[in-house]
Amino acid sequence: MDNEIYSHERRHSHKVPVLGVEIAPFRIPFHRRLETFAILQWTLTFLIGGFGLTFFSLYLLFTSYYWVSFLAYTWIIIDRWTPSQGGRRFSWSRRWKIWEHMRNFFPVELHKTADLDPNQNYIIAFHPHGILAVGAFIHFGTEATGFSKLFPGIKPSLLILRGWFFFPFLRDYVMIAGLCDSSKNSVDYLLSKNGVGNAACLVIGGARETLDMEPGKHRVLLNRRKGFIKKAMEHGASLVPVYSFGESDIYDSTCNVPGSKMRKLQEFLMKFTGFSLPIFHGRGIFNYTMGIIPYRRHINTVVGKPIPVGKNPNPTRTEVEDVHTIYVDALKALFDEHKTKYGISEDISLEII
Repeated sequence: MDNEIYSHERRHSHKVPVLGVEIAPFRIPFHRRLETFAILQWTLTFLIGGFGLTFFSLYLLFTSYYWVSFLAYTWIIIDRWTPSQGGRRFSWSRRWKIWEHMRNFFPVELHKTADLDPNQNYIIAFHPHGILAVGAFIHFGTEATGFSKLFPGIKPSLLILRGWFFFPFLRDYVMIAGLCDSSKNSVDYLLSKNGVGNAACLVIGGARETLDMEPGKHRVLLNRRKGFIKKAMEHGASLVPVYSFGESDIYDSTCNVPGSKMRKLQEFLMKFTGFSLPIFHGRGIFNYTMGIIPYRRHINTVVGKPIPVGKNPNPTRTEVEDVHTIYVDALKALFDEHKTKYGISEDISLEII
């Protein structure tokens, strides 16, 4: 791919400081404008799309367009089981040009270390979450990084919080990309009732992990995350560790110490809403200093070798612990094998919390 696409955002022109804010120059290649628009629409969708569309639909109830909201909420009720039964993907939407622009913004790349047999099912475990889970969406919710070419015969389904599928309009937008809810029933359906060649893609750390995230730190929430291990054992699905180098560096964020007042507030709100509220900032549309758009920093996602898991419909706690240990060791090995390729010092280790 053209090296110009992968250049840093400041390469093309001199930065213009105004009152401490680095203003983006007016003359910027058009493809970069498209890339900024692409990431802006996803950022707004991820951060405020659900609640924004909910408030908008409630507003419509008090207008002559009340019937639009009525139909939207009726559809949510009628279609309530679809997110946990394989979703409603459309291949054409996964190939939209906007996803390629979004990929090129950082850029994001997907690296394969082993083949995946299309006659088996998998749980792909993605680390770390980051603020937007950009890598997970681009790789498993679109074809921008060529997942289907790298792993022919494998159909990835990115699993996200069930709450997303209660937002009117937005639920159907994310479902066409192949996103499903992350409930146990959803995982069971993908691994047992949908044939073979399925990959249930889980961001293991989830919303909780974002509260411990810091740029430059390689920290994943995994010690108590064992539900995905149990599901893999129940269905005999192979586990595939994935580490996304750079995922935690696209925003500047603050990790509040556990027990602090701010951390307690964040955990309370997460318990109440299901969504975490990390403190972070990136760049803006027309500046490089502050805003909600992530920085242009390279993300390299490495897909590890599958870990065979024997089928065990009723695994004991000890058996789950044993497989969990094997998985943690494999993830650490994957990190250590590839870290120096992506600018991480040899003496840096992956921190498991």
